[in-house]
Amino acid sequence: MLKSFQSAFRIPELRGRILFTLALLVVYRIGGHVPTPGIDSQALLDYFSSAQNTLFGIYDLFVGGAFTKATVFALGIMPYISASIILQLLGSVIPHFQKLQKEGEEGRKKINQYTRYGTVLLAAAQSFGVSIFLESLHSNVTGAPVVIHTGWGFRMMTMLSITTGTVFIMWLGEQITERGIGNGISMIIFIGIVARFPQALWREYENFTTNQEIKYGILGELFVIALMVAVTAVVVLLTQGQRKIPVQYAKRIVGRKVYGGQTTHIPLRVNTPGVIPIIFAQAIMFIPATGASMFPNSEIMQAIATYFSPSTPLPGSLPYWGVYALLIVFFSYFYTAIVFNPVDLADNMKKYGGFIPGIRPGRRTSDYIDRILTRITLPGSVYLAAIAIFPFFVVEAMNVDPGLSDFFGGTGLLIVVGVALDTLQQVESHLMMRHYDGFMKKGRIRGRR
Repeated sequence: MLKSFQSAFRIPELRGRILFTLALLVVYRIGGHVPTPGIDSQALLDYFSSAQNTLFGIYDLFVGGAFTKATVFALGIMPYISASIILQLLGSVIPHFQKLQKEGEEGRKKINQYTRYGTVLLAAAQSFGVSIFLESLHSNVTGAPVVIHTGWGFRMMTMLSITTGTVFIMWLGEQITERGIGNGISMIIFIGIVARFPQALWREYENFTTNQEIKYGILGELFVIALMVAVTAVVVLLTQGQRKIPVQYAKRIVGRKVYGGQTTHIPLRVNTPGVIPIIFAQAIMFIPATGASMFPNSEIMQAIATYFSPSTPLPGSLPYWGVYALLIVFFSYFYTAIVFNPVDLADNMKKYGGFIPGIRPGRRTSDYIDRILTRITLPGSVYLAAIAIFPFFVVEAMNVDPGLSDFFGGTGLLIVVGVALDTLQQVESHLMMRHYDGFMKKGRIRGRR
């Protein structure tokens, strides 16, 4: 593999793309430390020290810790992702967006334009909400307010700063996609998650050296590392898993040329929705804890938050994990039904003379594809639920640092593995195009799409 990396830097174009991507990611990480004006950083840190198991903890994972620091990149790329998901959902119910999705390159450009407008609107609305939220916070230690001078001046400044930061991140992502390597938006989320790994490792090391009596010693730490590698391998297996449906195309004679006649396949992924079901399920399950943090004097909210809390010792938290797993399975089917339409796929195959051997074109084909997709989604969703739950049981059983547990499964590891595979696949394509050996000697990396 080292030789393959050396080959990548021998190609001028690929070397330039890699260095350009790294440079923009460095700019993104620097911007994640530029604070929003008018914030008491220490008071903010005191408040968010107890907000890991809330929606704020999820959000902070995707923005690389910028939200809990209230920097100009506090919203990260999440408004862009939210706008993209909204437009994707609208494409299932509004004919105008359905038409744009079928218009090819021109339709895609129009949807991207709508996504940018939606990003600005969402960022402005969310940043205003963030300014109101920050004004209501106080340090859990000293009681000092987080915002030094409240009022409309602070709110407008926060809206301007954070919205501008979000638009700048969106521009960075588009530049990486166009002139760098990999998908720019995915790479920004990827680097935000990976940036937390060294700090988590250091905290685990400090816990091991200062509290050896509650650890399992060197062998226990080696087991933790081996377990992390094994879970990563399982996630790679889930991400790459496919069910291939063979497709044949009939021969067509147009003038003196013969078209079609080849055999190909439809790759149905075992985990079609990716990490989206976990994000939706976490957002719902963390609502009670978020409400309890906003209304600390409400006994009802505190009681509900205690019952639906992942930090409650076992077996008290088993209802939480059971509902969480069921939500992941539900959203796996829900999102798969939205993003994958067997009827459109069957119609396109019929239009170009394609058919599945033994299956009649048209409705029979769409029913066949839908039946297979339903069957492979069940084990994929159960697999996904198990990976999402596993980190919390690792913390409970092995006393692992909660920050490090994000890399034993869940949202963070799924995103890291998926983006890494996509990027390696693009690098390998450049290497193979120029007759260099790729990263794999006995096979090729399959892209997620």
